[in-house]
Amino acid sequence: MASSLKAGAVIITMGNRPDELRALLDSIAKQDGDAVEVVVVGNGSPVPDVPEGIRTLELPENLGIPGGRNVGIEAFGPGGRDVDLLLFLDDDGLLAHHDTAQLCREAFEADPELGIISFRIADPDTGVTQRRHVPRLRASDPMRSSRVTTFLGGANAVRTKVFAEVGGLPDEFFYAHEETDLAWRALDAGWMIDYRSEMVLYHPTTAPSRHAVYHRMVARNRVWLARRNLPVPLIPVYLGVWLLLTLLRRPSRSALKAWFGGFREGWTTSCGPRRPMKWRTVWRLTRLGRPPVI
Repeated sequence: MASSLKAGAVIITMGNRPDELRALLDSIAKQDGDAVEVVVVGNGSPVPDVPEGIRTLELPENLGIPGGRNVGIEAFGPGGRDVDLLLFLDDDGLLAHHDTAQLCREAFEADPELGIISFRIADPDTGVTQRRHVPRLRASDPMRSSRVTTFLGGANAVRTKVFAEVGGLPDEFFYAHEETDLAWRALDAGWMIDYRSEMVLYHPTTAPSRHAVYHRMVARNRVWLARRNLPVPLIPVYLGVWLLLTLLRRPSRSALKAWFGGFREGWTTSCGPRRPMKWRTVWRLTRLGRPPVI
């Protein structure tokens, strides 16, 4: 099925993976259909050499993942309006197939309610998809596509009308849970989110805790996520469940200390504007298999 939708791509980089970035850009250039316009954002660092025709932006400081991606969105006009959809890809990823961009165009054109597509992430050597990369509770079968309630930040496509309607990613978050914040706002506005297993980004298997700020940011942003988006009665339930889950995972003493520090910070610092979701959105999330308390 032919599609006239125009696609762009946003990649943020710290400049420390030039070979992986070049491989990713090559995989984008090989996509079927009309060329995908690409913007590479140097997030507080110079952008490595890139092929001719790739636009680059170098930020004087690291704005974090959501801040860097928001700059990339605006490079395509306010809210990304110069294109119909944007792919967001980690700079050490690689599009596995030549038809991914075209499949995204066709999916958005076929389903006017579809706002966001989450790709399947697979290890390039083993082909294994980690459970945490399947954005639903029943994650045992990564090959099953389905409607979902969140998406993977470094392997997705977003219809730019979503940004025009609900805004971009939350700059304040810097790292962790910014995708769920956007997902909840999009769902509250009536958009749907799909996990599509046939759209694959190769990415080396890693642990999120490799980032030094992981435990603090995860806890702080979890509180911010609830304070920004949930109806008041659900906030203590949601955060209580995640507190219990964290303790059951038996993190190290240092990790737990960082987590509680972030949890406290989430309550004592500004989380940005509060726009609680409608109760009908709570019901929609529940019907999709993930009520906003887990």
